[in-house]
Amino acid sequence: MADADRYSEVAVTFAEISRTLFSDPTVRGTLQRIVDFAVPTIEGCDAAGISLLTGAGIATPVWSDPVALDIDSAQYETREGPCLDAITSVTTVYAEDLAEDVRWPSFAPRAVALGMRSLLSCRLSAKGTLGALNLYAMLPRAYGVTDRTKALIYATHAGVALGAAEALEDATESLNVEIRRVADLHKALASREVIGQAEGILIERERITPDQAFGVLRRASQHLNIKLREVAQYVVDTGEVPAG
Repeated sequence: MADADRYSEVAVTFAEISRTLFSDPTVRGTLQRIVDFAVPTIEGCDAAGISLLTGAGIATPVWSDPVALDIDSAQYETREGPCLDAITSVTTVYAEDLAEDVRWPSFAPRAVALGMRSLLSCRLSAKGTLGALNLYAMLPRAYGVTDRTKALIYATHAGVALGAAEALEDATESLNVEIRRVADLHKALASREVIGQAEGILIERERITPDQAFGVLRRASQHLNIKLREVAQYVVDTGEVPAG
């Protein structure tokens, strides 16, 4: 295949991946799509997981295979490993063969014992670091230069998609909070209107003051253990204070 054709194929592939990653409006769904597509997209990858920064520290919320979760957890427990380096220092960290790598003396043997020899971690970012995409391979030296380049491009697309999903979720939550606030306000205004109507009825019928009318409603509410609005609605509907 000519270079031009190869580049065109890669471009089409990533365009399709981008559309897919952006198609889920939730953070959780976007994260799962990232790891699900990582394995077939990056040649040599056998499992993928995402190390995500949270308010409490770092965690792996999604993975393509449980072994990815186990190895990510080993990094957190030993406080060393490619994903931690990708998040804190360099953008991409590649371990050609964990059986021979001396950079992580506590973590590497645990990863090898779990069956993985190669590990490629790429930082996920969008207006700040979000975490890292971890690509695990059972074979040593599984990722060539082209694979690592594709992984970096993929992680860039994934980071933007994840950032967009987080922004959309935040905006949706803010909108829902505002909708609930307005609904509560309308409910409060409706209750105030009903109570005012009930007070007017008592004032007219009993020849009492507004404060006294409110007192009648409040005492009935406390005595019957029902909401003040319900007492007021009863007065409006019947013209009488409910008997206890």
